[in-house]
Amino acid sequence: MCRDSFLVRSPRVGIHPAWFVAAVAFVALVGAAGFRATPGVMLHPLHAEFGWPLAVISAAVSVNLLLYGLTAPFAAALMDRFGIRRVAAVALLLVASGSGLTVFMTESWQLLLCWGVLVGLGTGSMALSFVATVTGRWFVRRRGLVTGVLTAGGAAGQLIFLPILAVLVRDSGWRTASLTVTVAALLVVPLIWFFLRDHPRDLGTTAYGGSVEDQDQKPRGNAAVRAVRALGAASRTRAFWLLAGGFAICGATTNGLVGTHFIPAAHDHGMAETAAAGLLALIGVFDIVGTIASGWLTDRFDGRILLGAYYALRGLSLLVLPTLFAADSGPSMLVFILFYGLDWVATVPPTVALCRTYFGGDGAVVFGWVFAAHQVGAAIAATAAGLVRDRLGEYDLAWYVAGVLALGAAVLSLLLFRARRHDRVTPPADGLARPGRWSLRTT
Repeated sequence: MCRDSFLVRSPRVGIHPAWFVAAVAFVALVGAAGFRATPGVMLHPLHAEFGWPLAVISAAVSVNLLLYGLTAPFAAALMDRFGIRRVAAVALLLVASGSGLTVFMTESWQLLLCWGVLVGLGTGSMALSFVATVTGRWFVRRRGLVTGVLTAGGAAGQLIFLPILAVLVRDSGWRTASLTVTVAALLVVPLIWFFLRDHPRDLGTTAYGGSVEDQDQKPRGNAAVRAVRALGAASRTRAFWLLAGGFAICGATTNGLVGTHFIPAAHDHGMAETAAAGLLALIGVFDIVGTIASGWLTDRFDGRILLGAYYALRGLSLLVLPTLFAADSGPSMLVFILFYGLDWVATVPPTVALCRTYFGGDGAVVFGWVFAAHQVGAAIAATAAGLVRDRLGEYDLAWYVAGVLALGAAVLSLLLFRARRHDRVTPPADGLARPGRWSLRTT
């Protein structure tokens, strides 16, 4: 009772309850990001202790990334059916369990189970579909901006954890790092349970900038069936495949390749792992600026053009990365970190907005499937890059292929301009498709 009363009174002092919900969601995303930060700093320690090939350890990362994506659409449907709070709390408990149990493992299959399956399911339920659900329910005005802030929180939290985990691995061993993530995830659970609310109507209010008509109706029926039906309907449109294809490449060129293999690649060139982890953390800092700016731009400009620009710039930066690796972080590498960091997850706000524009009330669930494609691409890249390193002794080929793929994603994004001529879609009444810019109409 006290919790609800506190949130309901907030409008009297000029703060809408949606901003409190967004703040809690931000902290939850940062807490869930911890274990996703560990693969890069644990590849070599696990290889040294157990003798497992990098390709085997990378396969566990791939399982994690794959489930992280495939869980998202079902988690979005479960949040619609049972509430954001319940799903998020269970997800964090899964993250804590998977992280904690790794300290007892002795075989590679246990790494696949804990690091891959349990943590993959938990973090997948706290993935970007969580962001899309929160912003879709609680915001009409500033939706793109808040999407950018929450996305930046998850991605930057993952990268900012890196130097802390790298120091823990170096000084106390990888098991201490795993237990630290377990504690961090558990500490967020009470915050979620006591302060995150499912709907504005639970507090007798409406979404920020919205009206009663904007409120989503609570879906009934089987959440898994709804998720599959949403996929079936979306898969018959050109827009879905263009968005999913671009986002698959997005995952391959961020979480799958850079997030997993940047530290080992830098280590191959003589850079200390703690220094490389610091560079990835610096990407996280710039990512906050870039993603928030992307959310602001998404509220004002055509998301298809934004995506095309983001992917093209990312591709160019990856093509020059192999020439920048050295034993220390010179000026050229720092320029790359700045440039790439601004673009790390800037693709998310326009992609979320386009999913809502093309698929209306099912936009969050469809975005879950688009995000699943993101993680499929990430999983393939994580394993493929490990194989390239094992076979060739270096990562250069992986960076070059990723750069070319990112340029291809820019083309896919611009092809969305043709999708509106063929797809049967109806724009949602949320202000995303405005007269005077561009709109999608039923054909």
